[in-house]
Amino acid sequence: MAKDKLTPKQEKFAYNIFSEMTQIDAYKNAYDCKNMSDDAIYVEACRLAQNPKVTLRIEQLKNELRLRNMVTIERVLTEYAKLGYFDARNLFDDDGKPIPIQDLDDETAGALMGLDIQEVYEGYGEDRKFVGYTKKYKLPDKKAALDSMAKYLGMFKDTVEVNHTVRIEDILDDI
Repeated sequence: MAKDKLTPKQEKFAYNIFSEMTQIDAYKNAYDCKNMSDDAIYVEACRLAQNPKVTLRIEQLKNELRLRNMVTIERVLTEYAKLGYFDARNLFDDDGKPIPIQDLDDETAGALMGLDIQEVYEGYGEDRKFVGYTKKYKLPDKKAALDSMAKYLGMFKDTVEVNHTVRIEDILDDI
């Protein structure tokens, strides 16, 4: 077997970690542990998780998933921007009528959380007559999207940096 290849058990362990199992559960799932103590399983799981070939494989699995789903920082920020900069006026034409969903621009359509359409009728039974539609747009939480973008940009700091020099002589003089 090539030196850069994982054994089938190591591959299973790496995939289990990628699947968000704990190291211990991933190890138990990949290896026969019935004759091992919990401490021994813990030690072996930690050792295997630090194996460079295993960590590289976990990163490869993550990258494959990102590529498959095209998940990138840029794309996530673009989607946040659609939500954060959403303008409800873009849902309507100049006369105040709703624009058909297929005619919405990409930014507006991408910001919508959903659309409920209900047919409206007047009357009962066979005398019932179609009147029109009731359309309810489900709009995004604009503040949450803006907060997420601001956090990414580092606009909100949870810690305060203090940069102050204190001379030992000044402390000793006060004692």
